[in-house]
Amino acid sequence: MNRKALFAGSFDPFTIGHESIVTHALGIADEVLIGIGVNDKKKYLFSLDDRMKMIKELYADNPRVTVKTYNGLTVDFARENNVSFLVRGVRTTAEFDFEKTIADINRRLSGIDTVLLITTPEVSCVSSSSVRELMSFGHDVKEWVPETIYKYIINK
Repeated sequence: MNRKALFAGSFDPFTIGHESIVTHALGIADEVLIGIGVNDKKKYLFSLDDRMKMIKELYADNPRVTVKTYNGLTVDFARENNVSFLVRGVRTTAEFDFEKTIADINRRLSGIDTVLLITTPEVSCVSSSSVRELMSFGHDVKEWVPETIYKYIINK
């Protein structure tokens, strides 16, 4: 049985924390689908096309990772793509409470479970919003994003 995990987010930009979650998810799933969600209420630093290109390039050599974009509810996207379970990263206890609530709602709506993966200590402080903020102050974010993503950032 092929177990496919969905790791969904806006990934603006994709960080070493996200990369760590994908690596851990590959340890429990046969395949990981990275779903880049579109939220019209959010203002993004990188276009949807750029985020898609960056992440696809990062995983170009890994046939177990695919990348797609979607609109709407994550669980609807998961069902459309025959996902076995959702994967979410958790950095703090506050995030755990939030993610548990979302996981409960998603399970109720779809029957699809969520696996919460605790981040490793070295990436627990990394988030897309912190990377964007550092960038806004001209800080070099090389240590916070994968090398492939960094190439896009320095050309922005």
